Amino acid sequence: MKLTRIVPIVAALSLLSTGCVTHKKYNLLQADYNASQVALAESRTNAKNLESLLEEARRENKELKDNYAALQKTLDQSIQTNQSGNVNISKLVDEINASNNYIKRLVDAKSKSDSLLMVLSNNLTRSLDTDELRDVDVKVLKGVVYISLADNMLFRSGSYEISPKAMDILSKIAKIIKDYRNYSVLVEGNTDNVPISRTNIRNNWDLSALRASSVVQVLQDKFGVDPSRLTAGGRGEYNPVATNDTPAGRQLNRRTQIIITPSLDQFMDLIDKAPDTDTPSAK
Repeated sequence: MKLTRIVPIVAALSLLSTGCVTHKKYNLLQADYNASQVALAESRTNAKNLESLLEEARRENKELKDNYAALQKTLDQSIQTNQSGNVNISKLVDEINASNNYIKRLVDAKSKSDSLLMVLSNNLTRSLDTDELRDVDVKVLKGVVYISLADNMLFRSGSYEISPKAMDILSKIAKIIKDYRNYSVLVEGNTDNVPISRTNIRNNWDLSALRASSVVQVLQDKFGVDPSRLTAGGRGEYNPVATNDTPAGRQLNRRTQIIITPSLDQFMDLIDKAPDTDTPSAK
């Protein structure tokens, strides 16, 4: 660009020095010089514009590279999270299946126990004659067999000695108990709320407990029931099934219940084997 500026000036000086330059030629030279100055200015402007465009292109290129790097990082994190999520989902599915199998075993055990208790109840009911069924009530409630024996059939009033009439019924109950070896037996005495007046019996608590103990000892001593399966308990007047305000209600409350329950060992074993469902949450 500097050479372009110098050439017209040198040419003008040469012409002037020779003295042969006309006014017209001078004007032409001046016009060429001015045009060259304008072209030079435009070239400089264009150069600056090109530098600006180049700088802007560089910035955009850097931004594109940065955006690409950020997208790549996000993609890598997404892939890693997805892989981790797949592992957690697979583990969760395994734990759900284990829990379902565990619940099924519990339900199967409960259903089997309920079925056996129903068979036990039916066998006992069929073994009793019509007269005996008037004094014996057999029910299966919530997985437990309740055999309720009337007070006036088992004992004399105010006594805890077993009557001869009750022996035949107790022998039939003992046979059923012995057939179902894995079941526990609770004998529970109950009274009405009328106070007892006996020198050797302090109150209805004593009477109910002594009656339960008498039944347990007959089952053990007379009919060979394993005593380790037997428990005797008294509830006194505090577990009524009817009102104590009428003679009929008090008669219903004076009863001895033989309660047959499944062994809890099988259920406790299943509980001990419950699957561990504690899992770390996915991040």
